[in-house]
Amino acid sequence: MNPKILLSGLVTMLAVALAGPGCSAQAEMMAPPGGKFQAVSKLVPLPDFIPGIGTLYVDPATLPAGPFLAYDKAGQLVSSVYMIPLEDMQNKKSFSNLGAAHQQVDHVDLYFNAGHPGVATPHYHVVVWYVSPEKAAALK
Repeated sequence: MNPKILLSGLVTMLAVALAGPGCSAQAEMMAPPGGKFQAVSKLVPLPDFIPGIGTLYVDPATLPAGPFLAYDKAGQLVSSVYMIPLEDMQNKKSFSNLGAAHQQVDHVDLYFNAGHPGVATPHYHVVVWYVSPEKAAALK
């Protein structure tokens, strides 16, 4: 299958998932989100704040896909991040009922990552932003 078509379908699926299960809108707005979500920096050797993405929290049971909830330095929710292994996409694995924050979406970014602590295999980051591109770019 054409990877561009596969990625397009993945983005569409994630947009639909925004109405699906996740943590409560009230709990997710400020860090930490509570529930089963844990700081990624406490689970793997990553910094508390990652420039360009923010401070990440994830329910470990949802790994590797997530969602990872990302917060700015003031503790405000800025995005949900999904980390989809390239191998799973090539094997046509389905990801159904992915959780999502219950926020209005501003834009979505999709980009390749060769691997990092926590998701060491090559994968795609699908970032569902709740802030403008300018605010997203200011996460430094």
